Formats: sequence, C-alpha cells, structure tokens
Amino acid sequence: MIKLPPKLNLANLPTKIEKLTRISHELGGPQIYIKRDDQTGSEFSGNKVRKLEYLVKDALDKNCDYLITCGGIQSNHGRATAAIAAKLGMGAYLVLRSSGEEPLEGNYFLDKLLGADIRFITPEDYKERRMEIMKEIKEELKGKGHKAYIIPEGGSCGIGTFGYYSAMEEILRQEDEMGIIFDAIVLAVGSGGTYSGMFLANILKNNKKKIYGINVCDDAEYFKNQISKILKDSCYYMDEELNYTEDEINIIDGYVGNGYAQTSPEELEFIYWLARKEGLILDPVYTGKAMKGLLSEIKKGTFNNHKNILFIHTGGLFGLFPKKELFFK
Repeated sequence: MIKLPPKLNLANLPTKIEKLTRISHELGGPQIYIKRDDQTGSEFSGNKVRKLEYLVKDALDKNCDYLITCGGIQSNHGRATAAIAAKLGMGAYLVLRSSGEEPLEGNYFLDKLLGADIRFITPEDYKERRMEIMKEIKEELKGKGHKAYIIPEGGSCGIGTFGYYSAMEEILRQEDEMGIIFDAIVLAVGSGGTYSGMFLANILKNNKKKIYGINVCDDAEYFKNQISKILKDSCYYMDEELNYTEDEINIIDGYVGNGYAQTSPEELEFIYWLARKEGLILDPVYTGKAMKGLLSEIKKGTFNNHKNILFIHTGGLFGLFPKKELFFK
C-alpha cells in the first residue's frame, strides 16, 4: 500500500458521479458519466483544492505563513489558493498574466475580495520568468518577516499530484458502490497535474483504465514531457518505481481552438447546448473544450472500444462570467 504525504481536509468529498443520460442516448455510443469536482467547495471549488490540500499542508509543516502562486487573470488555481490562505490565516500573493488593464470580475474579483496581493506581469515575462519573479517576491516577503511557500502553476508538481491519486482511490470506491467499471477517464489538461495524479494511481494500483487528457493549450508532445517530469518529481515522496512509457500517456490533441483561454463561437455554442441538454454548466477554458473534444472523438469512433466513460468536471464556473457578453449574440 502506498503511503501518501499528509494533507489537509478542505474539500467537500467525495464528489458525486452522475450519468449524462440524454447525451449518452443521443450519441448511441459509450455511456458517459461525470464526476462533479466542480462541487468540491464554493470559494475553492474545482480540481485545484485537491492538490492544495497536500501543498498547503507541506507549507504549514515548513512553518510558512504566505503562499505565492501564478496563473492567468481568471486563474481558478489562484482564486482557490487565495481562499485557502484566507481560511487558514495565511497571506496569498498571486502573480497573474495580463496584457493590460483588466475588468474587476470573475476570479480576479474574488482574488481581491479574499485579500490576495496581486502582481501583474506581461505574457512574455510569464512565459520566461514567472518562477524567477515568484522567487523575488519570496525574498521581498522575507525582508518583511514572512516565510513564503511557492506553488507552481496549477499546483502541478510532485506533491500536488497526490490530490488526484487520492481522487482515483475515491473513484474506485464509488465504482464498488455503483456496481460499475469506468474503462476510460477523460479530463482537460492545462498544466498536467490532474492527469499525472490519475495516471500515477492507475499504474500503482494496476488498473486497466485508459486515462485520456484533452489539452487546452500547447500540444500533446509538450504535455507528455510535462507529465513525465511531474511523475518523476512524485517519486521523491514515495518508495516506488514507475514503469511506463510516454506512449501510455494518452493526450488527444486538436481542441485547443484559438488558444489558452481564447473561446471560439463554436465552443460557446457547445457550452450553451450542453447547459440546455443536461442542466450542466461547463467553463470556457477547460471543461468546455475538453467535453467538446470528447463528444467529437466519440462520433469519430475513437472510444468504440470503451463501454463506460468518466469525465472529470474540474470546475471553472467563475471564469464563465467574464465571457457573458459573448453569449446570445
């Protein structure tokens, strides 16, 4: 049995699994289920809190009183970090990517409401220097008597990975309760940490499931490399060797669209269609693109060998509101 690092208990778990009855019937293919990780909480809803339960515990064990992390202006991870920091009496410093003046809405509004310190940096600096900038902020806070803990983008690192290792354990228990086996698990990939945790558990528990990631930025090759780095990092926290090849990392490319956090009219229409079809709200950055990709691949026959597919709803509701004016045109 794998001994996981210690964690906090912050999320509302287990999250429920529902069948998407109407679209399963309409497609006439595999049965589609959804795990509602969008319901892990309110202020820190979504997949990020699972990772943060491990990361923030590590920060507290190291006597840190500040959390530093980074993301886009509508970062779900940034908002979740700010909420957890406020809950635990810690400080939060967010390094956010921005091209100019930003309207105070969505996750950015909640970041401010939760009291986070915010530094905006250009997309160029974010791509090339975000870790350097976070280390500079850590030194600034040290000069003010604080001890800060840096959390990488999306909480995607070795210790954060165990958030979705635990989620896989949760899914296996739910399979027993429901009397069903999910032979495929599908999720959006934006920084690689959620996929890495699922993949790690799948290997170490000798499951036969296929884990599919649908990338919302970059490309499949980038994420295969990134996920491999995260998995290697996770080995520092456990006495296990991982035996796998990068060919086993299943990334379905082709659904990035106009780019990260850029939403096309077709993607907006899909989110609108699914809301009316199943009463289910997806977000425009992650789950909207990934679910659209999943249904497209089902129609292509990619999943013909699968019977029951579980889609992970990783949250992101607050990121939908800044896009509101793009709907109903």
